[in-house]
Amino acid sequence: MSSGVLRLASRRWLILVLVLVVVSPLFGVIGAEIVGYHEPLDLAVERACEKLGIEPPDVSYWSGLLPDYTVPGLNDVVGYIISGLVGVAILLIPYAMVRRRK
Repeated sequence: MSSGVLRLASRRWLILVLVLVVVSPLFGVIGAEIVGYHEPLDLAVERACEKLGIEPPDVSYWSGLLPDYTVPGLNDVVGYIISGLVGVAILLIPYAMVRRRK
């Protein structure tokens, strides 16, 4: 394959990934609210604490860089998209660096 064809294919994949990142809040934020989805681990901690008769902890020791796939201070949908873009960048930047060395 020529490099032009590879570039076109790479652009198509990148466009597809960006579209999926933008559409993802429909399933991750809006869909979860519609069906009342809660993280299984959170529910397990609540149930275990109820059985033991103790209060569930309010604070986690480390919430991650983008807790719950959101950006503090932003709308959940916007934060979800930014979180997705960061995740894609974390994967694509090293891939692009390795590919350029070849």
